[in-house]
Amino acid sequence: MPESLDAALTEVRALLLDPALTRAVAAGRRRGQRPSLVRAELRPVALKSGPRLQISTSDGVRPYTRNVSPGAEADAAVDALLAEPFGNWHVETTGATLQLRVTKSGEAQVHRAAASRPVTGPEGHDRVKEYLLDPGDPIFAAIGGNAAKRRQVDAFLRALAATLPDDLTGRLRVVDLGCGNAYLTFAAYRYLTGRGLDVELVGVDVREDQRQRNTELATRLGWADRVSFVAGTIADAVVEPAPDLVLALHACDTATDEALARAVRWDARWILAAPCCHHDLAAQLRTRPTPAPYELLTRQGILRERFADVLTDALRAGLLRAHGYRAEVVEFVDSRHTPRNLLIRARRTGAGVATGANSTGAGAATGVNSPGVGAAAGADRTASDGGTGGEQQRAEYQQLVDQWQVTPRLSTLLDDRPTPPDGV
Repeated sequence: MPESLDAALTEVRALLLDPALTRAVAAGRRRGQRPSLVRAELRPVALKSGPRLQISTSDGVRPYTRNVSPGAEADAAVDALLAEPFGNWHVETTGATLQLRVTKSGEAQVHRAAASRPVTGPEGHDRVKEYLLDPGDPIFAAIGGNAAKRRQVDAFLRALAATLPDDLTGRLRVVDLGCGNAYLTFAAYRYLTGRGLDVELVGVDVREDQRQRNTELATRLGWADRVSFVAGTIADAVVEPAPDLVLALHACDTATDEALARAVRWDARWILAAPCCHHDLAAQLRTRPTPAPYELLTRQGILRERFADVLTDALRAGLLRAHGYRAEVVEFVDSRHTPRNLLIRARRTGAGVATGANSTGAGAATGVNSPGVGAAAGADRTASDGGTGGEQQRAEYQQLVDQWQVTPRLSTLLDDRPTPPDGV
């Protein structure tokens, strides 16, 4: 329920000046207003001269950090930040978490939750390992999940943090394809809003009972207006408008291909997909002659299966590059936590894709780019995937496919016809 913005900011001020503060982030902007800063982060620190409130800000060009003393100096610094027309505040103390979002009408949408973070002194120079989501965050009590699942989600979030620009601000539309119990969905929303982003997140799963369960959980968490769920297949579920960021954690076999294809057709700016099993190409390799001199790779069943895993993800990354993405395959979590520990991470650059082609993504769907996201997207387009660009990427992909006589499912979904560069 909307609240008075002045009253909500007064509550935020009290938390920012409370000795129990652990971290706070301000970002985004209110409708029709633009703050002088794109982001501000506050946390307590311990210096030789005593405890201080550290304030790190960025104007979009360069960061600036200062340490202010408790009392009048901290009061003035906090008041100056609260006077900025930020659209979002995320505040964490040892006993509570508060999220404030300024609505289009200028009111405050506030979510409050109890927390049980360890009581420690201000951080010094020797800092312990930071969690992207505090283990005491109340979200874990709500979403459940065993320790292994939480480690996978935390590792996935770290990969996400490394993918998104540090200065990203504004609205971010996210889709989690094949969300299941929505561990990643809710954790991603918590993390991204903690960065001060205005997040709209949709989880897609084929099961109606999962949609109902996850929707009820979003309501209990107070996020139903920002986190929603759709029952449907990855390929056909209705998601509007198109997302900026697509996530897919362990979608089985060709479901990962469906997630990647959907992301490409949406012209998503960022894609993170952790594949699961790889049966499609493995079955094709069993019925195709092995090209010389690679017979030893496929003679033993176990080696053929593992080679199929590598070939599948290599071709997926190759197709993404041919469709204008900078793609890489990385290990996102230690194999002792899950054997399916590879992650396909892609960022759209437009390299090798003709101007105006495939323009059905988030910016085109809404008519304008999201604030902040659009700016980062423009910077992305200047990047290159190396060397001679899309033409070489397509040639490398086609040579590998022809040599092994396979038809990747992703190529079928994308019609295997990447848009040629201008003049080709």
